[in-house]
Amino acid sequence: MSICKERGEKKRQLAVFLSHMNSRIRDKKIIITGASGGLGEQFAWQVAENGGTPIMIARSLDKLQQIRDRLRDELGVKAFIYQADLSDGEQIDRLFPKLLSVHMGIDALINNAGFGRFESVSEMNWEETLRMFELNVFALIRCTRHVLPHFLEKQQGHIINIASQAGKIATPKSAAYSATKHAVIGFTNVLRQETANTGVYVTSVNLGPVRTNFFNLADPGGGYVRSVDRYMLDPEKVAGRVTGALFTKKREINMPWWMDTASRMYQMFPGVMETLLKKQFNKK
Repeated sequence: MSICKERGEKKRQLAVFLSHMNSRIRDKKIIITGASGGLGEQFAWQVAENGGTPIMIARSLDKLQQIRDRLRDELGVKAFIYQADLSDGEQIDRLFPKLLSVHMGIDALINNAGFGRFESVSEMNWEETLRMFELNVFALIRCTRHVLPHFLEKQQGHIINIASQAGKIATPKSAAYSATKHAVIGFTNVLRQETANTGVYVTSVNLGPVRTNFFNLADPGGGYVRSVDRYMLDPEKVAGRVTGALFTKKREINMPWWMDTASRMYQMFPGVMETLLKKQFNKK
């Protein structure tokens, strides 16, 4: 192939690539917490593939550097990484003013950082329970409070909070985790009402089990993973659904659909559902 033809083919491929981008994401700066793996990493890739700029936060600097380098080498995208333990509120308070100063015009925040542990109430580790609330709830609220004034001032922005179907359906051995996700959904619902008609969108993402490293800690024995393996969500598909909703007035994203249906039934008939689904609820 001649140099001219080769250049022409590259231009054509670039044009096709650009045509498939989500124009709402292009040139947008999006903060992603918990971005060193799992869903967070997938969000970073989806944002980058659609022409946005991922600003990634996580504890593991090595993993963040690897993702940043791959985004640069494979997509030619410049991504930014920041190391922080978001369960430490002081680290959030130091980091977020810096982000807002260095990256003028942040457009969205995806509050993804979090973890879970499946234990009965009588066996819960108290220090671990406190850390679960610090990361899943308090860090999410703290990060949001840092970016919210910026979004309100420019009258646009999007806050996406990764909650869980566990925040809608309480099951044995998930007391602390379920409580944190109940809190996230409640906070998100209030924030959405308070920001109505301001140009700021707020979305809750309520997921069933996703095939990520979340279960390395939540279910170290692997019993729950084996019992629900065929029902697990693909993280790439989840990330595609979530990033596809960026900068739209999407109230909630619920996946999978059948678990969303079950949660709606649970809200109406909790006693009946707990009886009918007792076997499923006790799979952990």
